[in-house]
Amino acid sequence: MRNIGLIIVGDEILSGKRQDKHLPKVIALLNARGLSLAWARYIGDHRGQLTAALRDAFAGGDIVFSCGGIGATPDDHTRQSAAAALDRPLVLHPQAEVLIRQRMQEIAVEQGLNYEPDRADNVHRLNMGMFPQGADIIPNPYNKIPGFSVGDVHFVPGFPVMAHPMIESLLDGRYAALQGSQVQAERSVIVMGGMEAALTPLMEDIEARFPGIKVFSLPSVDHPQWGRHIELGVKGLPADTDLAFKALLDELARTAVTLGPELVR
Repeated sequence: MRNIGLIIVGDEILSGKRQDKHLPKVIALLNARGLSLAWARYIGDHRGQLTAALRDAFAGGDIVFSCGGIGATPDDHTRQSAAAALDRPLVLHPQAEVLIRQRMQEIAVEQGLNYEPDRADNVHRLNMGMFPQGADIIPNPYNKIPGFSVGDVHFVPGFPVMAHPMIESLLDGRYAALQGSQVQAERSVIVMGGMEAALTPLMEDIEARFPGIKVFSLPSVDHPQWGRHIELGVKGLPADTDLAFKALLDELARTAVTLGPELVR
């Protein structure tokens, strides 16, 4: 099984100026394909921090999607940080150059202007095609300005309308063979009258008896229906989950707790 990670870049997310739309959407895209997100990181527009995070991503062997910071304004650092993390130069990708020039011509037509390739702003736009040497492009169906990939680390814009179709195309293309490989089930029960500390040995025992199963405990102190309680459950591959959950219920039956409804996700 391959771990899949997500990096979300931008000061505007950390400051609350904009609400992140990437995390819930990527989780939904993965779940719809029988895949799951293993981790996520939020990083501001700080080149040093971003370089360190990307160095970890390139070395970690996970499939990673990075959203944001690949533009050509002074607060965009992702392309430069990726190059620094790889110790490679930034070079103008030939396919990216063609696509960016096509987009500039389209904009000129839309505005009723003549296309001037050597105009300063048009020359500057080519910086959006400066990628770490050896990178591959990710087509952008929204406006043709591509993202890029280096190995299994993929860089897309921060705009959800662009980023999400680009991630979806990678999942359905490059990673189509992985679909369904991480389908997981989750079963839990409402436990009343128990304390997490007292239930911890039971949780550890279930995980030891059923490799690959994760046991989780979600306490609540003021639920409108069940009041103070713990949602105690297991998650993992469907067949393993059913066996582990039965064992969990058997052990709970030997304790003094009161069991409420069972939940299946």
